[in-house]
Amino acid sequence: MKILFITSTRLGDGVLSTGALSFFIRKYPAAEITVACGPLVAGIFEQAPGVKRVIALQKQPYALHWRKLWLETVGTRWDIVIDLRNSLMSRIIPAKKRYIWNRQDERKHKVEQIAAVIGASPPPDPVLWFNNDTLKKAQALVPAGAPVLAVGPAANWPAKTWPAENFIELIGRLTAAESILPQARVAVFAAPGEEETAYKVLNAIPAERRIDVIAKASPPVAAAALQRCQLYIGNDSGLMHCAAAAGVPTLGLFGPSWPHLYRPWGEHCAFVSTPENFGQLISYPGYNPRTAPCLMGSLTGTAAYAAAVQLWKKVSSA
Repeated sequence: MKILFITSTRLGDGVLSTGALSFFIRKYPAAEITVACGPLVAGIFEQAPGVKRVIALQKQPYALHWRKLWLETVGTRWDIVIDLRNSLMSRIIPAKKRYIWNRQDERKHKVEQIAAVIGASPPPDPVLWFNNDTLKKAQALVPAGAPVLAVGPAANWPAKTWPAENFIELIGRLTAAESILPQARVAVFAAPGEEETAYKVLNAIPAERRIDVIAKASPPVAAAALQRCQLYIGNDSGLMHCAAAAGVPTLGLFGPSWPHLYRPWGEHCAFVSTPENFGQLISYPGYNPRTAPCLMGSLTGTAAYAAAVQLWKKVSSA
């Protein structure tokens, strides 16, 4: 059996789609699977069981990346095509069965929407797979020792980025002697291009408790390193979804994005948001998503601390 799985170019959406891939891996354990996705996400899927090939699609002008994918797949008669991008290409290659993204109920989480496309109930949880090499690299980044609080203080645009000083204050409160992670080590995670914000946070942590994972790992290695931590707190981002899929208790910080669509998925996860919702935050004259300043200022450290403590108590009693 041959399966073609077409998914996102973005890290967060790609991770959220891993549950759907896992659904087909379990259902057809002998299948040979080809995954088409963006280059950033490719490493996430290369380590999945049954995946024989990953086609990394770099976006090109005039949608030529879809032509490339068609040329690489049209010669195979696919048993199943799953297309979470709703592309024309998935309709014109030979296949016995197709699952193609269409208009979904936008009141539901993306994981639930994906599950509706493939007819899976309950929605399959996102999951990550790590080979031995990835696990060894993760261990080098986050060595064994005292408990680790992981934080992701950056995001893909400034409006979603909680101020660095708020992260610093929250870390101090959570790692205080009387709090939930007394004297914990603190791992700061960030992608290339996010160093400035991340190092503001890292440099405020006592040197003996710092773990620097800033622009030092591919997405799968970063996710495996997160799996070695006791708690993750970060802005709405792909890294947040990696933490949740890796099984780490995860608290997402939300402002100008919709938690009902993109909150971290799972019983071990929670979110806290600004008093204003996405629509209210962007309703000012002249709003431009490319130039908007931080819109997370009304999320207080007290609210984030309370949410973190509540999540910690929940997962600790489970």
